Amino acid sequence: MADITSNPPPRVRSGRRRGAEFHVYFALIFIVAIPFTTVRWTRDVIRNRSLNMHGPLARAWAEADRITPLIFSA
Repeated sequence: MADITSNPPPRVRSGRRRGAEFHVYFALIFIVAIPFTTVRWTRDVIRNRSLNMHGPLARAWAEADRITPLIFSA
C-alpha cells in the first residue's frame, strides 16, 4: 500500500528582489509615518495608561512595511 501522506512542494519566493527603488519608497513612507504614529502612540499611552505596547518607530516601520509592497504590486 502506498503512503498517501505527501509533503507540500517547497515554497518559491514570489516577486522580485527588493531593489533600491523599493528601499527609497520604504524610507519615505517610514519618515512620513513617524509623526502620525507618534500621535497615535501618545494617545494610546494616555488612554491605556500603559507603556506596554509597540512604540512609534515600530508602528511606523509596520505601516511602511504594509504600504510599500502595495505600491509595487499594482
